[in-house]
Amino acid sequence: MLIENMTMDEFVQGLEVCKTVYIPFGSVEEHGSHLPLSTDTIEAYEVGKRAAERIPLFVAPPVHYGCCRSTSRHPGTVSIRTVTLKALLKDIVRSLHAQGLVNFVVLTGHAGGSHRMALQDAGEELIQELPAINMAVVTEYELAKETGAHLIETRGDAHAGEIETSRIMHSHPHLVKGTAPAEYPNFPVGILVRDKRSFWPGGVWGDPGKASAEKGKVLESLVADKVVELVKSLESRHW
Repeated sequence: MLIENMTMDEFVQGLEVCKTVYIPFGSVEEHGSHLPLSTDTIEAYEVGKRAAERIPLFVAPPVHYGCCRSTSRHPGTVSIRTVTLKALLKDIVRSLHAQGLVNFVVLTGHAGGSHRMALQDAGEELIQELPAINMAVVTEYELAKETGAHLIETRGDAHAGEIETSRIMHSHPHLVKGTAPAEYPNFPVGILVRDKRSFWPGGVWGDPGKASAEKGKVLESLVADKVVELVKSLESRHW
């Protein structure tokens, strides 16, 4: 049930069979010279759509912006503050809860450390503020890496490499502009670098050359399976 396409009557009908909503978070962030800036958002939203084909599930419109620190100097990246990100999630959950939803699965396609922590912090605060809700906060990339380990040839693949290129080749092939060289950036340990692009010029972390649409299709399905499992677990008890 894609909320953005529903009428208010259809939303009410949906509440009769489901009290769980999937909220996808993404980013506007560079993904090399070959993938769109919306890659993280696309991945998170497509997984929610696949999961909703398998079980009753509300899927909220994606949040397109995130906190992007390592890529902040790369062309096209639009980053928001962690305080803004937290406020967005909290306001969205409060509003959906007021509409009758009680189980919330937040899945982020962007895996930046500060971004993830902001969402987790917001979730922790929400479960204290709203005692009736259940909540999960997960990273799409971690699920893809875990479930698709047998498919991934690139060791240390993390950003715009084999995994993400495969995913977009499958779901949005018209947005893939060829490929890009393999790249493995090496940031200095502990030092806060102003010009991060000087340590990561191509914006790739992995090997896009090993990607394929076939891998992307399998990865998307495997991650959707994990989301279904997570939803069922969340609905099984009051956490």
